[in-house]
Amino acid sequence: MAVGAGLLLMAGSFAAFRLLNRGLERLVPPPPSAQRNRWKWRNIWTSLAHSVLSSSGALLGFYLYPGLHEDMVGTQPPGARSLVAVSVGYFLEDFVDMLCNQKFHQSWELLFHHSVVIVCFGIAVLLHQYMGFAFVALLVEINSIFLHLRQILLMADLVHTTCYRLTSIVNLGTYVVFRITTLAWMTRWLLLNRQQVPLAAYTVGVVGMAIMMPMNIILFYRLLRSDFFKSSRDVRREKEK
Repeated sequence: MAVGAGLLLMAGSFAAFRLLNRGLERLVPPPPSAQRNRWKWRNIWTSLAHSVLSSSGALLGFYLYPGLHEDMVGTQPPGARSLVAVSVGYFLEDFVDMLCNQKFHQSWELLFHHSVVIVCFGIAVLLHQYMGFAFVALLVEINSIFLHLRQILLMADLVHTTCYRLTSIVNLGTYVVFRITTLAWMTRWLLLNRQQVPLAAYTVGVVGMAIMMPMNIILFYRLLRSDFFKSSRDVRREKEK
């Protein structure tokens, strides 16, 4: 896949997720409790669709090509760049959606996060390299599935249900396994394989990990406090975000 084809696929993915976002209100109508935040309801369902698609693709890639983790730089399984390019398109769409619908002081952390992901994944797509590294990063989306389900239940005012409690527990468990542990492994790989990565790409990777790790540890603390040490005021505040 040439550079032009990669850019075209990113643009097509952006348009597809944009259309999905617009159509989701009919497919999954917001409950009364989410009427004040209709754009957020659509946004979370769009994010859930991407998480299911990308995490499934990453798991399938490691299953079909078990040697992918051995060569994180040069291995190019069929369809790998397409999946990463589709994810870039999604993150671009989500970036624009938040920029247009949410106040900057409420969304700056996610906007910053998305900027880092777009740059790192964009480099992988355009340079035809680092597919293994990108696929490991997409394993984080396994946790994102439960992170988004939790938010959907919260917006649907189902916070006091067994379903929400189970989702919050699974969310925290997968957060540790597929988010914090994965990011720690990626950081370790970068440090141990410095000679395999050009300075520019290595710098982007190290800076990206240095940004991602603290952000995700802070988010884990917020989730833990919200779901297990929360007050009714905390719940209302989170629903209004």
